[in-house]
Amino acid sequence: MKLIQAIIRPERLEAVQRELRSVLDEQEHYRMTVQTCEGHGRQEGRVEIVRGRESRPRLVEKLQVTIALNDAYVEPAVQAILRGARTGQVGDGKIFVTPLEDCIRIRTGERGGKAV
Repeated sequence: MKLIQAIIRPERLEAVQRELRSVLDEQEHYRMTVQTCEGHGRQEGRVEIVRGRESRPRLVEKLQVTIALNDAYVEPAVQAILRGARTGQVGDGKIFVTPLEDCIRIRTGERGGKAV
C-alpha cells in the first residue's frame, strides 16, 4: 500500500478527479481526501494593493490531495494526477509517494489492502 500526497493548484482539482476516475475503480482501490493548504516555492503570489501599497503574499493557496491505494494502482494514479494538474507553469505542484504501513477500517476492523 502507498500514500500519495499531491500539492496542486485549486483550479485543477476537477481535472485531477476526472483523470483519477478514468484510471481507478473507486469501489475497491483508493480513497481520497482534499484539504486546503498554503505554501511557497518558486511560484509567487499575486500582487495585492494594501493601503495604497503593493504587497505580494509569501504563501500561495494550494490543495493537498491525499490518496491511499494498493501498490498496483500507484503509477496509474501518479500519471493521472500529472495529466490533470499540469499546466506547464511554475507552481503546478508536487507529488509525494510514501509507503503506507497499515490501514484500518474503523467500522469493520479490516486491515491492510482490504481496508483501503
